[in-house]
This record gives sequence, structure tokens and C-alpha cells, in this order.
Amino acid sequence: MFSWFALLIFPGFLYAVPMGWLMLWLERKILARLQSRIGPPFYQPFFDFIKLMSKEPFPRPRGEDLFYLVLPLLALGATLGSLTLLPIFAGSSAAVGDLVLFIALIEVAPICLVLLGFLSRSIFGQVGAIREATLTIATNLPFITALIALAYASGSLRLSEIAANAPSFVRLFALLALLFCLPIKLRLNPFSVANAEQEIYQGALTELDGWRLGLWELVHAVEWVALSGLIVCLVSPWRSGAAILDASLFALLSLVLVVVLTAVAGATARLKLLQASRLYWRWGFGLAILALVVSFFPFGG
Repeated sequence: MFSWFALLIFPGFLYAVPMGWLMLWLERKILARLQSRIGPPFYQPFFDFIKLMSKEPFPRPRGEDLFYLVLPLLALGATLGSLTLLPIFAGSSAAVGDLVLFIALIEVAPICLVLLGFLSRSIFGQVGAIREATLTIATNLPFITALIALAYASGSLRLSEIAANAPSFVRLFALLALLFCLPIKLRLNPFSVANAEQEIYQGALTELDGWRLGLWELVHAVEWVALSGLIVCLVSPWRSGAAILDASLFALLSLVLVVVLTAVAGATARLKLLQASRLYWRWGFGLAILALVVSFFPFGG
């Protein structure tokens, strides 16, 4: 349930921002090693953020500049809010239907990114927005269907009860579907179509500079923490009751997931937009439907 401690301390701002930077560094470091490079030091994302925030951005019309400020702050606030709903500790109190609220909050950032791209005067930004919207629609169907399967099988819309009570068969297929969705939500290979550098530079972010780009880099870092945290909470239904141990395990498993996703990204090439969409509709949605079907049977639900 929402609390100021959860929003500001753990797993909120003071945890999510440094952990997000650590995840971004780990991603860059692993990709560098896979490509026979050294890679950046662990503090590089922090200094990148400071550098961007200290630069004076290109002047924009006042109304347009307001959107460049509001959209990333809205995305950041919603993503941090989704983190407060994760059942990290034993006996975590939960509001009825916090699963629905989590889905709504975690989708704010992609929607804001699409709006940002359409706001851009660059053709690269607009093409990136179209790709982002297409892939968001393609991946949300298996993502939400998998969560519905877990909710139905556990008989609750509370994330804490889903994590504790979801049957193993349903949990297995649903988690496979959710893991299948993560690369596209985090814009990783082979689904980094919306921000393909060699084709459309940075997609929806092409025209951003200075603090405008720095805020979106911060949003992306917190997205890493929120999405990996969801998977970790659903994978590991056991809680020790010791807050420090549960928090440490949560952080450690999140980093392990970063390693796995980055290794897959480094070993694969980018797909075309149509290929990525078809793959999600066939395999991602297929796994989610399988989880939903299994949840209807006694051994599944």
C-alpha cells in the first residue's frame, strides 16, 4: 500500500534512482564485455545525469517547453508510484485491486514517451513515437493477459496475494510471458525498434538535450527497477520476515535479471517492426493464453 516511506525511501526514490543507475551501468558493462570492450566505470550513469542536467538546453517556445518538463515528471512519478505497490516484505498490506493500479501506473511512461515523440518536429521523433505505440500495443496484450491469469488463479487482485498464492503451473507460463515482454518494455534487443540508433537516432528522444534528456534517462532507469521488481516479486513468493534480508534478496534478484536480459540483448540482432509485433502476438500472447487456460483447471487454480 502507498506510504511516504515507500515512495521516498524504499523501494521509492532513494532506492530506485541509485539502483536504476546501477542497472544501466551493468547493462552497458555487460554489452561492452560481450563486444570485447572495457566498458564504463560504475559511476558513469550518475555523471552522465549530472552533465545533462547542468547543460543549458536549446530554447523552445514556452508552451512546448512546459510539455517537455511535465511529461517526464509525470512518467517518473507514476513509475515510482508503481514501485510502492510491490509486495517486497512479508505481511505487506495491500489495497484491493492494486494489480490494476500497478498496470495503469507502469503504462504512463510509454504513453508519455509516445506523446513526446508526436510533439517533436523531427521526423525521427515521430517515427519513433509510432513504433513505440505499435510495440506498446503489441506487448500489452500478453503482458496484461499473463497478469490476469495470475490474478484469476490466485483469486485476488492484490499483488501480495498473487505472489503468495499463484499455483506453480500458472506462475511458470505467466512468468515466461512476462519475461518475454520485458525486452520490449525496456527497449532492448532484439526489440529495440523504437530507439534504433542506426535508423532513427534516438526515436522519440531525438530532439531532447540538457535537462530534458536527463529526466528521461532517469525515467528509464526507474523503469528498469519497477519492471524487474515485478518479476522478482512474482518469481519469489517466499518472504523471510526480516526486512533487511527481504530487501537485499529483492535487489540481488533484480540485478540477476538485468544480467540475463542484457546477455540476451547482446547475443541478438534487432528485429524489424513487423517481425517484433508478430513474435509477440504469436509467442508472447500464446504463453499468456496458455497460462490463462491452465488457471481454469483444478491443478492450475
